[in-house]
Amino acid sequence: MTDGSTLPAEYEHTFRVIREQVTTTRHRVQLAANAQLVHLYWSIGTVLLERSKSGQWGSGVLNRLADDLRSEFPSMKGLSATNLKYMRQFAAAWPEEASIGPQLVDQLPWGHIRALLPVAEPDRRARYAVAAVQGSWSRSALVHNLRTRVLERSGTPPTNFSRLLDEDGADLARQMTRDPYVLDFLAVDGDLDERKLERALVQRIEETLREFGTGFAFVGRQVHFDVDGNDFFVDLLFFHVEQLRYVVVELKTGEFRPDNIGQLSFYVALVDDRLRRDTHAATVGLLLVAGKNDAVVRYSLGTSSAPVGVSSYEFLPAEIQRALPSEAQLRRALRPTEDAQPEVGERGGRSGGRARGSGQEHAGSGR
Repeated sequence: MTDGSTLPAEYEHTFRVIREQVTTTRHRVQLAANAQLVHLYWSIGTVLLERSKSGQWGSGVLNRLADDLRSEFPSMKGLSATNLKYMRQFAAAWPEEASIGPQLVDQLPWGHIRALLPVAEPDRRARYAVAAVQGSWSRSALVHNLRTRVLERSGTPPTNFSRLLDEDGADLARQMTRDPYVLDFLAVDGDLDERKLERALVQRIEETLREFGTGFAFVGRQVHFDVDGNDFFVDLLFFHVEQLRYVVVELKTGEFRPDNIGQLSFYVALVDDRLRRDTHAATVGLLLVAGKNDAVVRYSLGTSSAPVGVSSYEFLPAEIQRALPSEAQLRRALRPTEDAQPEVGERGGRSGGRARGSGQEHAGSGR
C-alpha cells in the first residue's frame, strides 16, 4: 500500500474528480431505475383498471394475484394487494402515460405518488408533483404542504426587500416567505404568550421547518447577544442553506404595531454584524404576528433600514376554520335542552343547573 508521502501531486484532485463522477452516475442510475419502476406500476395499474370494469376484480382476486406475483418474483418488493390497489388508482389519476414524464411524476418516489392520489383535481395534483421534485420535498413535507395548501397560499407578505436588496437578492428573499404561515401542527389555542408559542415551535422543529419551506436550518432559540453589557435575545434564528443568509424571526401573539419593526430591524443589524460572513447574503428579518393591517405595515416598513417582512400566522387553514363550529355552537350543543331536564321540583332544578354549568366548563376546557 502506498503511503501519503509517495502519492502523486495530482492524486487528491484525481480522487475528487472520480468521486464526483461516481456520485453523479449513481444518482442518474437511481433516477432511471425509479422512473422505470413508476412506469411499470402505471402499466400494471392500467391493466387492473381495465379488468375492474368487468366487476369481478375485487379484493379476493387481487389477494390471489398478489400471492402469485410474489411467488413468481420473490425478490421484488411492492407487489402486495394493497399496492396493486394503489397502482390501479395511479392509472386512474394519470390516464395518459405521456403526461407522467412532463409532470415529473416519474422522478418521485412511489410513496410521494401515493400521497398525491387522494388529490381529486388533476391540475392541483400535477402542480404539487412538480413542486415536490423541484423543491426536493420529503414525503412528510409533501403531505404537510398538501394539507395546508401551501401552493394555494399565493399571498406574499409585505416587505421592504426591493428597497434594501438588489433585484436578485430581493426576489430570492421573497421566495422564502409566505403569508400566512399555517401552524396547525401545534397543540395550542389562541390564548398563549410569545414564549409559549416560541417553545411550541421549537418542540415541533421538524414540522416548523417544513412549514417555513425548503432550505431552512434551525440555529437557535433565544439567541443571546451582549451589547456593551446589555442583554438581547433573538426569538428564533434560522440559516437558509441555499441562499446562504441568516433569517431572524420574531413572534408577536397580538396585532402588528409599528414599533415591532424597530425591534426586528435592530436584531437583523445585530446578527448581520456579529454572525454574517463575507460569503453570506444579507441577513433578513421576518415578523410573525397574529394579525395585521397591511397599510399600517407598509408605512412602518418604509422607515426601516434593515430588510424585513411581516407575515401573519394561523393555527388552522381558513377553510377548516370556517367549517368548524363556533364556541357558541359548541356550548349550545353541549347544554341539555329544557325537555331533557328532570321534573323533580326545586332541588332537581338546582341539580340540572349544575349539570349545565359542568357542560359549559367542559366546552371551554376543550377549546
